[in-house]
Amino acid sequence: MSTRTKVELRGILAAVTTPFTADATAIDETALRSQAERLIAAGIHGLVPTGTTGEFTTLSPEEYRRVIELYVQSSAGRVPVVAGIGALSTQGAIDLAQHAEKVGADAIMLVPPFYDPLDFETLQAFLTTVAGAISIPVVYYNVPGATGIRLSAAELAELGEIEGIDYIKNTSDDAVALADLLASRTDNIKAFNGWDTLTFFGIASGAEASVWGTASVVPELAVEFWETLAEKGDLVRAREQWKHLWAISDFLESVNYVAGIKAGLELIGHPAGPARFPIQPLPQAERDRFANILREAGVIPAS
Repeated sequence: MSTRTKVELRGILAAVTTPFTADATAIDETALRSQAERLIAAGIHGLVPTGTTGEFTTLSPEEYRRVIELYVQSSAGRVPVVAGIGALSTQGAIDLAQHAEKVGADAIMLVPPFYDPLDFETLQAFLTTVAGAISIPVVYYNVPGATGIRLSAAELAELGEIEGIDYIKNTSDDAVALADLLASRTDNIKAFNGWDTLTFFGIASGAEASVWGTASVVPELAVEFWETLAEKGDLVRAREQWKHLWAISDFLESVNYVAGIKAGLELIGHPAGPARFPIQPLPQAERDRFANILREAGVIPAS
């Protein structure tokens, strides 16, 4: 094992899609590179592929590895790439994590096995083993809705005592728990917001980053919002900017998230293909509703 590396993750980390061909049978590598280039040009501070937004559960083992590699190549060191890692076994997670490190990912975002919920001690053992198999930092993906693992702020903070577990992506709609975690911050671990509609709250409360699927659709708005709120501390202006970002985020949380993201990319003229089954395309009424929200935000032209 080489010396453990430290990577400073801060700002808007876009949870990025996996573009597919029209029949969803293969990765559209050209579209993937285009998505990465568009986001980096917009000023996004990092890319997070193969997470929930990236449909990691639908990827073959070969596709999973290829998507990580493609985003690393496309980034070319301009922004950090945090590879989402999810498997039903410890060895499966290790294999993916080691591949991510080998191809140049800057960190991994690790979700624990998501079928049979782990107790806290077993979770600690899992994280210790996976983190110990790589030298790049680990973002613990706290997503209780998918894993069934619900931890207190104290338990989440305790995970920072594991070497290599440097960050938490908190994907929960429990604002009180997020406030507790951010208020009781320690030097061991940093918490990021991962719930779209809590982005304003999280950043205003001191979260140093947000892993945000909405940012993959409207990166310019997301980056401008970060600069206003986190860098300039202009609450009045940030509240105005948040109105549109709230509407977009709230919409995405009201529908199937992946289908919503892919519909949004198509509506703004940067399509990434369909979502893979069993996810269904958005109904036309929902597409129309999203289009109206994006028009009001000035993202697509008025009809």
